[in-house]
Amino acid sequence: MIRVGIVGASGYSGEVLVELLSAHPGVELIAVTSRSLAGTRVAEVFPRLSHRLGDLSFTESDAVALAQRDDLDAVFLALPHGVAAGFARPLFDAGKTVFDLSADFRLGSAERYKEFYGQEHPDPELMEAAAYVIPEFAQDGWKEKPLIACPGCYPTSILIPLLPLLASGTLATEGIIASSMSGVSGAGKKANEDFSYCERTESARPYGQPKHRHLSEIEEQLGTAADSPVTLQFLPHLVPMRRGILSTISVPDNGATEDEVLAAWKNQYASSPFVRILEDGTLPESKNVVGTNRIDIAVRHDKRMGRMVLTSTEDNLLKGASGQAVQLMNLKFGLDETVGLP
Repeated sequence: MIRVGIVGASGYSGEVLVELLSAHPGVELIAVTSRSLAGTRVAEVFPRLSHRLGDLSFTESDAVALAQRDDLDAVFLALPHGVAAGFARPLFDAGKTVFDLSADFRLGSAERYKEFYGQEHPDPELMEAAAYVIPEFAQDGWKEKPLIACPGCYPTSILIPLLPLLASGTLATEGIIASSMSGVSGAGKKANEDFSYCERTESARPYGQPKHRHLSEIEEQLGTAADSPVTLQFLPHLVPMRRGILSTISVPDNGATEDEVLAAWKNQYASSPFVRILEDGTLPESKNVVGTNRIDIAVRHDKRMGRMVLTSTEDNLLKGASGQAVQLMNLKFGLDETVGLP
């Protein structure tokens, strides 16, 4: 059994981690932390999970105390950027495996982090020890790294369709436009008038344009795959649904055909259980993936414009966050990647 802890379990991603890990047949969930809920039984906060949480209680979010526990193999950090790094350091030094759901270790340089996140990186040295991993497009050797940077929700929806196409040269690296829509849970669990029911229902709006923070992660990973710098336009929108992300990506066709795009996807994702390539004339729809760790992708060739239109959809709290983190844990610890995942 993998003995795990969750830091910052009171948010949406943390709650999904509690749900997945408490039911995972290969995991013993032994520590759940929250500064605001310390001392409270976890089942009182998440009563729908009470049948499998027993007397487990929230403890203080103390990284040093967690690092000193001999009965802990891995820790998931469901914390804001800028905060997670402070927890990662003592856990890393103690030899624990850390899965970080924040943005603190997703980028390759402290300078790029400061540019997009507006603050100095808390631990630039530790950035070099981290591995950024999309399970379906992982680099060799990542399982040897003790600090795993889990991809963001928007980036996952854009990178999975694009990475094989840019890596293989099937599509061009210039003139890429990605327009994405996210459910309100993507903003996190917080008391904010902008995210209240009356403000968000029956209303959609763009935000974070033209330089959303996730753009840094997207461009860096695409540039690595293409072996050349990639700059794209990213247009995120907030839409009135609880969960889900849908992305539409327009790319110059580079002389490629729709069949060649499909062939590149199949070559990359033939053995990827959580990537579904739609070829039956349907297009991705968020309601078909919410509650699952799957991402659906499709392609249409706009010959009139000389562009490929790629679409994808995922559950932002599962494949876009906690589900993908558990998928990475499965792979790192030698389990089938689908274990414990919907």
